Amino acid sequence: MRTGSRCCRRLLQYRYPDDALCAQTDPELFHPEKGGTTAYAKRICLACEVRIECLEHALANGELHGVWGGMGPDQRKAIRRARDRRRTA
Repeated sequence: MRTGSRCCRRLLQYRYPDDALCAQTDPELFHPEKGGTTAYAKRICLACEVRIECLEHALANGELHGVWGGMGPDQRKAIRRARDRRRTA
C-alpha cells in the first residue's frame, strides 16, 4: 500500500467517522496510479459533509498527493499560493 493511502480513511476515522464518505470507500480511489483518474474520488467528495474540513486539513498539513476535500494537488497548490499572496498583500 502506498504512503498516500493514509488519506482520509485514517484521518477521518478518528475525527468524522460517521460523516466521511471516503472512510466508506476504497482509499486507492483518492490516490490513483500515475495517469489514473480522480474524477470518481472528486464526485464522492462533493457529496461529503466534511469536505471543507478535509480540504483545510490537507492545506494546513501540506498534503502533496491525492484527492483531499475534492481537490487534487494542483488545485490545492493554487489555493495555497492565493492565500500566500493575500497574506503578503
